[in-house]
Amino acid sequence: MANEVDVLVVGGGPTGLLLTSELAIRGVSCLLIDANPAPLHWDRATVVHPRSLEFFDALGIVAPFLELGAKQRLAKIHSEGNRLATIDLSLCGSRYPFNIGISEEVTERVLTEHLERAGGSVTHASRLVEIDDRGDRVVATIERSGVTERIETAWVVGCDGLRSATRTGAGIEMVGSDIEKPWAVFDATIPEWPDTYEGNFGYLDEPTVLMTALPGKTWRVYLHPRSPESDLVSDAKGTVEKYVPGVRFESVRNPMRFHCHTKIASSYRAGRILLAGDAAHVCSPAQGHGMNTGLGDAFNLGWKLALVCKGLADESLLDTYESERRAVARHVMKQGEDFENAILMKDVAARRERDQAIARAFADDQSRHHEAAAEAELDISYAGSPIVLGEKRAEGGGIEAGERIVDSIAIARSSVRWLHELTHRRGHTALILGGPESNAAEVATLRDEIAKRGTPIIEESVAMTVHASAPSGVARMTPGAAAGLGVSGTTLLVVRPDLHIGLRADRDHVRALEQYCGAVQGVRRGHAG
Repeated sequence: MANEVDVLVVGGGPTGLLLTSELAIRGVSCLLIDANPAPLHWDRATVVHPRSLEFFDALGIVAPFLELGAKQRLAKIHSEGNRLATIDLSLCGSRYPFNIGISEEVTERVLTEHLERAGGSVTHASRLVEIDDRGDRVVATIERSGVTERIETAWVVGCDGLRSATRTGAGIEMVGSDIEKPWAVFDATIPEWPDTYEGNFGYLDEPTVLMTALPGKTWRVYLHPRSPESDLVSDAKGTVEKYVPGVRFESVRNPMRFHCHTKIASSYRAGRILLAGDAAHVCSPAQGHGMNTGLGDAFNLGWKLALVCKGLADESLLDTYESERRAVARHVMKQGEDFENAILMKDVAARRERDQAIARAFADDQSRHHEAAAEAELDISYAGSPIVLGEKRAEGGGIEAGERIVDSIAIARSSVRWLHELTHRRGHTALILGGPESNAAEVATLRDEIAKRGTPIIEESVAMTVHASAPSGVARMTPGAAAGLGVSGTTLLVVRPDLHIGLRADRDHVRALEQYCGAVQGVRRGHAG
């Protein structure tokens, strides 16, 4: 192991792998250690949501997930012999209108290969023993194959799960509660399954059973077992056969029981030590958001930590990681807690009210779209963050600062087809959008001004217009795309490396850009960055 690195990442799960890749791609020296002697051969997490697929698309690694995983296009919720609702992910608004069902060890394998292409690797059988934050650096003691080594690093990020040695060493508490009833899981096939193999199925009876589709017409079955000694397959069969008479679970593999928690770290940072993924927050497995929330942490933190390590931003930028991602974790935890409370209801009247509320929630088009976007994790916005600046959403629609860059806006006269593909860069991207009321010359002048100023934050600017007279080679939107984005005149969007809009400016573009760059870079040595 290297004895001196910029960042020590502890924990080689999906969060740690993605974070280390993001840092390595940006030229930050990293050491990623994992206590396990080798990569996992099986793990119970399965669902990759559309927002995570958008991340992987930007990184050029979405193809293996589409090839190796099972598309989950919908989710059906049942109770007391009735279907209450269907979540149709085609309504979510992503070009990936489905979850991918894929066991976590496969996700880790794809991310490990991505890390290796970036020049990194995982150092297995390496356990964090002690951590000493000395203010200007951190000294970490690591035990590997019975030998103790000391590593000096500028930063440590703990991605090492619920029992995080990093969090313990930093003196950060985990606050929350244990989920009352244990869960269990097994993989199986179901001969003559009468419904789609591209969906998830929830049965909110006693015991609750949730089934998620995996490749090869296989299911991962989660359930609340009837008792500590009950047969898991019999428990699941007792519920599902109410809806599928004669159902049989065959080729059963990997049965196990486990306990879950709803907890969050009291802080995501202590000095030079940061937390991400399950080291920072844990939630119910019922909606499949745990691993995806960790991936979102890594995608948010990676570019920020890289700017700090390279001296391009003040370390106060790292505080925006917690302010932006803690709100997401709390939302996910609240959803999971509410769901757990709902499925554990015993009172018949209360369960009936619950079922009626679920049915009402899917009774109209607007609520169905909202539920699909929430399931896909496309409703996350960082509006209100100290490094998100610009105009609010126009009454007629459009997008505002803090939201994700839409991935379904088609463009022409460009080497790429979709607007979001222009932002697949390590740095920020400035998108100059000329609407139907803008002047083509103004668009070109603004692009020249941004290019002339130069900044380490902005990697490239791309001019676009809806004008039929757009210069040859300039990307062009359709009028419908301009309306969808809420652009009429000239609009400047600055898209962050994590595909969220950091700045929207419909006027005073250059001044707004300078303010945004100053906010991201922060204050160093008493001067504006």
